[in-house]
Amino acid sequence: MKEFAYVYILESLAPEGGYYAGLTDNLANRLAKHNSGGVPHTGKLRPWRIKTAVAFRNRGKAAAFEKYLKSASGRAFSKKRL
Repeated sequence: MKEFAYVYILESLAPEGGYYAGLTDNLANRLAKHNSGGVPHTGKLRPWRIKTAVAFRNRGKAAAFEKYLKSASGRAFSKKRL
């Protein structure tokens, strides 16, 4: 069976708040890395929790969706729908 690629949105639990979108093959390990400070872009707003995760069988489609979520229209979509 083919593995999944996950596009995820993290929500910061820090007082400043914030969101982060990413792509991974192992969601649990990636969340742990974000929360341990192992990702430079998210280290200052720890801790994080998963707000939304979508599984894709096609990694190319997952990467395209992640790229969309990081665009202005994708951020607006995720705030309204996800």
